[in-house]
Amino acid sequence: MDPGYRSPLVDLFLKGEAARDIRLLAARGLLPRPAHEQIALLVLLSDDPDGEIAATANATIARLPPGALADFLATDAPAELRAFFSARRAEPAAAASAAPPAPVAALPEEAAKGATDGTDAGDGEVSDDPQLVSSLSIAERLKLATKGTREQRGQLIRDANRIVATAVLTSPKLTESEVEAFAKMGNVSEDVLRIIGTNRGWLKNYGIVHAVTRNPKTPSGISMQLMHRLTEKDIKMLTIDRNVPEALRQAARRMLTKSKHG
Repeated sequence: MDPGYRSPLVDLFLKGEAARDIRLLAARGLLPRPAHEQIALLVLLSDDPDGEIAATANATIARLPPGALADFLATDAPAELRAFFSARRAEPAAAASAAPPAPVAALPEEAAKGATDGTDAGDGEVSDDPQLVSSLSIAERLKLATKGTREQRGQLIRDANRIVATAVLTSPKLTESEVEAFAKMGNVSEDVLRIIGTNRGWLKNYGIVHAVTRNPKTPSGISMQLMHRLTEKDIKMLTIDRNVPEALRQAARRMLTKSKHG
């Protein structure tokens, strides 16, 4: 079911690109993500083709305290989420359970604060040693992706797990200089470049636009669009840049020819 909430992580789940162990972790409410994202993933997974994952997600949903959930839904929750839980609460309540409540059961204000206040709960707990960071579990790397240090984000943006890599881009501590550095990297995933290249806020920064356009791993549809924002000097550089796709070089040549005869 589409939860009506969008984020890089939710989009990966919707496209069926989340591994089973990640989906099971999310179904248990154990991904260290903001409350809206966790709730959206639970709704999405409630009808997962994998029976165990769907059952786990529904059991987690049933454990959410009604009062806290009502407060959460009263915020800016999408209509799809409100409709989903409205239908669920029409059934006999199953909130009373011997199992501990899921992490997403926190009040909306507390959940949002923990995800966005910029405090660094992970700082000092894990060193910046690359080998140590890479040995952490996915849940621990996800936590560092949003709450860790600049050095940790620089490593995790290249993580083999795309969910971890894209989570870095949701960190409240992320700076535009970091985003520009990520956009210049040749070893980041296409997902990372797609997210950067479609973020309106970041695209106000010319350095980011330039870096995304020139990165050979950027999806061609995005680089073609962003090319129109470049200065004439940088478009000329594109025409001779052997690192970018030939289609982009040709488009840059056509643009220069058109401007000369326009």
